[in-house]
Amino acid sequence: MTIRELRREDHDGWIELWSAYLRFYRQELSEEVTRTAFERLCDARDGMFALVALDEQGRPVGFAHSTVHPSTWTLNGYCYLEDLFVAPAARGGEVARELIDATARIARERGVERMYWHTQPFNGAARSLYDKVGRLTSTVVYERDV
Repeated sequence: MTIRELRREDHDGWIELWSAYLRFYRQELSEEVTRTAFERLCDARDGMFALVALDEQGRPVGFAHSTVHPSTWTLNGYCYLEDLFVAPAARGGEVARELIDATARIARERGVERMYWHTQPFNGAARSLYDKVGRLTSTVVYERDV
């Protein structure tokens, strides 16, 4: 397995993973949002960056999308790991952990102090890994359309 930055030539494999990720979370996004997200990630615009995990044949089997952003609580900001997904056939190994570790390395290189992410309470398989590579906080997240 190889972990590297997302490239434009990864589009077809990425879109398959992205679609499966959105289905998992029961979300639908417009083609424009998906296209813009891919472009931002490939161009590393707006503080965003993306990693992709490739199998032995060079096919994408997982991704991690992150944003480095400033914060009022630190001088150097934080890294938000917004999307992490591994294809079902590639789960059970080290793909997710490797993506998280590689994201943390890039965040450290960018000078941030902390990386954080969210998941659904029902995502038990992912949470069993997250309990090993991070710490659960007491934060409750609210959102509001504006």
